[in-house]
Amino acid sequence: MGLIAQYDVPGVQVAFLADGEIQGKTTDEVFRVGSITKLWTATLVQQLVDEGVLDLDQPVRRHLPTCGPALTARHLLTHMGGIALSTEDQVVPPGTVLSYSNSGFAVLARLVEAVGGRPFDDVLHERLVEPLGLRSVVTGVGHGTAPGASDIAMNARELLEFVRLHLDDPKLAVLREVQVENVPDFGGGVVGWGLGWMLYRDGVVGHTGVAKGHKAYLRVVPESGTAVAVLTDCANSEMLAYEVFTGLLKDVTTEAPPTPAENPGSIDAARMCGTYRNQWYDITLEEEALIYQPRTDLGQQKRVEVVRHGDSSVITVEPTNGGHQVFSLVGEDEEGRARFLHNGSVAYRV
Repeated sequence: MGLIAQYDVPGVQVAFLADGEIQGKTTDEVFRVGSITKLWTATLVQQLVDEGVLDLDQPVRRHLPTCGPALTARHLLTHMGGIALSTEDQVVPPGTVLSYSNSGFAVLARLVEAVGGRPFDDVLHERLVEPLGLRSVVTGVGHGTAPGASDIAMNARELLEFVRLHLDDPKLAVLREVQVENVPDFGGGVVGWGLGWMLYRDGVVGHTGVAKGHKAYLRVVPESGTAVAVLTDCANSEMLAYEVFTGLLKDVTTEAPPTPAENPGSIDAARMCGTYRNQWYDITLEEEALIYQPRTDLGQQKRVEVVRHGDSSVITVEPTNGGHQVFSLVGEDEEGRARFLHNGSVAYRV
């Protein structure tokens, strides 16, 4: 109860897997796990690969004719599907740069349906929920969420039952192999990407999930067979999760959430400043702020103060969405300027 009170988090579930046993008291209450859903989708895709009915490196359009000719399931699982502003406007081709994508996993869910011959939720229950004997898992949670990306809720113990499947089944180990190295710093401690899994230092894998009113954290140490799940009903719960991970996973490094330096210095304005575009905003990086200009009627213009975080990154002065956000400037155009503004998802220079 001390950490709950210290960080003012109304509801928390913690479960710990060690020596093949899951510890932690949980109630019938379930928590939305947000993007941890993507690990379940990746598992279904790999099962279809193992059965020989799907190839990660063949164009997805073999099963989904409206997809682009170069797009593969491997691209989607590693968030390397490129940047498309519309179905006709593919401004950055697949395989160019990592750009975190919920829509990419919605495509994977549709691929599971096309190959599996059943609705995604039915396939999920038949292949994972029922064989694992899970009783708390709820699918299709949240208005407007896409199947396969962020629409599952469960309790912490049953999330670790799913993790135990990954540790026990050698065929699923391929999902933890490095697919994307040198991931830009966007503040979460991620140093690489597997097939669905985020890769951290010291061989740790995991994922973080955000859904309205909930934030979920999962870290797994395959070498020791240990794992921790922290499910909360509060977006501002990063420090609580960090304290839990450092307390239970003592043999590995858990990176603390980033904060601005007291004397950050100046950014490399000539290389970093400029306007960057994604599907929703034109984002202008000035020396002390990010200016968001909406490209649709759904967004609002806003200004976010930032300071230098590293040689190629900035960090928000005030915490937003539960923590300080880090933006990296990556790539290089013909004039020596950064090509992309990276905060997990990517905006390209215009």
